[in-house]
Amino acid sequence: MFGKFSRRHFAKLAGFSALGMAAAPARSEDSPTPERYAPPAFPKGFLWGTATSAYQIEGAVDEDGRGRSIWDTFAHTPGKIDDGTNADRANDHYHRYKEDVRLISELGAKAYRFSIAWPRIFPDGTGAANPKGLDFYDRLVDELLAQSVEPFATLYHWDLPQALQDKVGGWQSSDTSRAFADYAGYAAKHLSDRVKSFFTINETGRFVPFGYQWGIDAPGLKLSQGAANQVRHHVALGHGLAVQAIRASARAGTKVGPAENIVTCVPAIDTPANIRAAEIATRELNSAFLGVILEGKYTDGFLEYFGAEAPKFTTDELKIISSPIDFIGLNIYIPQYYVVAADHKPGFKVLPFPESFPRMESDWLRVGPEAIYWTPRIAAKIWNVDTIYISENGTSSTDKLAADGNVYDTDRIMYLRNYLGQLQRAIADGAPVRGYFLWSLMDNFEWIHGFRERYGLYHVDFDTLVRTPKLSASFYRETIARNAVA
Repeated sequence: MFGKFSRRHFAKLAGFSALGMAAAPARSEDSPTPERYAPPAFPKGFLWGTATSAYQIEGAVDEDGRGRSIWDTFAHTPGKIDDGTNADRANDHYHRYKEDVRLISELGAKAYRFSIAWPRIFPDGTGAANPKGLDFYDRLVDELLAQSVEPFATLYHWDLPQALQDKVGGWQSSDTSRAFADYAGYAAKHLSDRVKSFFTINETGRFVPFGYQWGIDAPGLKLSQGAANQVRHHVALGHGLAVQAIRASARAGTKVGPAENIVTCVPAIDTPANIRAAEIATRELNSAFLGVILEGKYTDGFLEYFGAEAPKFTTDELKIISSPIDFIGLNIYIPQYYVVAADHKPGFKVLPFPESFPRMESDWLRVGPEAIYWTPRIAAKIWNVDTIYISENGTSSTDKLAADGNVYDTDRIMYLRNYLGQLQRAIADGAPVRGYFLWSLMDNFEWIHGFRERYGLYHVDFDTLVRTPKLSASFYRETIARNAVA
């Protein structure tokens, strides 16, 4: 009998059932009411926040002395952005920052991770600073503090000054590493009286291969593997030099660390051998950035694998790169690899993903909540880290406005509920995660996808720039209020 029914028939039956449930009589007041399930709480003082980046939301690309960035150039190159847009106006956060800080406050969030646009502060990457550029971040920080929101500043979220790309090839040269340190020291000197935590560089694992090796992101280069590895080394060197500059210039007690889209390696089945394999894989596959920062060396496996294409470096550079940090930020969206133990080098085997593996609206965004359970636990163990922030986690959704003007993004709520549940489990099992920054506060310019992909808790109409809270904003507000998954 059931073979004659299509999915459409089942949908109709479900609809009839829902109508029947709606028409059912209310339960008598004398009927027993089961207690609501109370999920386990996050630790007291757990820091709930949201995140954005400068180029994706600020707009005002030609105002108050801001210089051009490589993304300004790239976004105006025909064929580079899926929908043909650019971020010249974006969300107009530069002029609407007070409204946006109010949105953060209305969520009940106590922290905000934003990025500083390097070309606003140093239009040419080096030389004289632009006071009007710094003024904007002064105003933003003051507004955050007035709303009892703790500012976390990211110093580099991909918007390299175009002048540095033109003059020295950007991160192809260690001159950019030193220029970044000068900028970082200047920003920390002027803001650390109010900003207590700085992320140095965001997602080296994305912008180096996408921008310098595969030509997908700005600056759109297609370098050899060896040249790309050298670029990544210069980025790591820039991080280390920036840490030293911040220590020298910032107020005492200022904290600093990187934010990286760590290569997540999940044991396919929870066995001691597979867990050990996931630890080996995490260390080896992150040696090029997090590993060298936290260990002061590239692993033997990394150097052997790349051979002549491995980066060239000095002992002094490794010492700079591994300058002591206060925390690491982990951007975790997906399980990049499921691994099992192997009885041959390197000690793990990567499993293929079946075509049926579940995804969110973005094709790359595979749903694997266990990634946010295992990754901070493994990172803390292999690198002896005592403070971790989830510096990004979230998902895209189709996010259509309903007839009543609301966005019912139940898929995002499903994603967040499952990931946050696994994060709470990780903390309960000893992972030293101190805070969580949901990506993103609001829809924005999503790099090569333009305005097509939406990650925000607030829907943005990019014609009128009206911000509208989605259902997920209510979910996150309730989660923050409870300090437990809603």
